[in-house]
Amino acid sequence: MSVFHDEVEIEDFEFDEETEAYYFPCPCGDRFCITKELFMSGETVEAPSEPKLQQVQT
Repeated sequence: MSVFHDEVEIEDFEFDEETEAYYFPCPCGDRFCITKELFMSGETVEAPSEPKLQQVQT
């Protein structure tokens, strides 16, 4: 069973054309990062510095 910190809309992420990845600030001070491929697969994104999960919705 997964416990989610938050559920975020993809529109709330900042897209970086150079890396082709979406970024969103983490409450821990780091940033969540999700690639187009990971987003399209429906995978859950782990927080970079904390044992939390972020679910991204279309």
